[in-house]
Amino acid sequence: MKYAIVENEHFALENLKAIVSQLRPGWTLCFTSESVEDTVEWLNGGPDVNLVFMDIELVDGNCFDIFRQTHTGLPVIFTTAYDEYAVNAFKVNSVDYLLKPVSEEAVSEAL
Repeated sequence: MKYAIVENEHFALENLKAIVSQLRPGWTLCFTSESVEDTVEWLNGGPDVNLVFMDIELVDGNCFDIFRQTHTGLPVIFTTAYDEYAVNAFKVNSVDYLLKPVSEEAVSEAL
């Protein structure tokens, strides 16, 4: 299975990569980004992935800007420090909404 991580915090990105690697050692991380702009460009290119982990606040805006600019059917697991966006998240292919710091148990349950 192939996945992507859209995350602007280096330590959160590394933590999530380590957790997914531990839980699903056969999975391949195919894309990482910290920006709306790069993620929109990638999504518009028709990525070959099965799942996206996505933070809410990115370096150049809010992740919901991504969904206003693209039409993707990819399932998304949101990973964020902000609980107030949960309702919006479930309107854009969200399969779960994990609050930071993300734990192995929370990722396991989401997967």
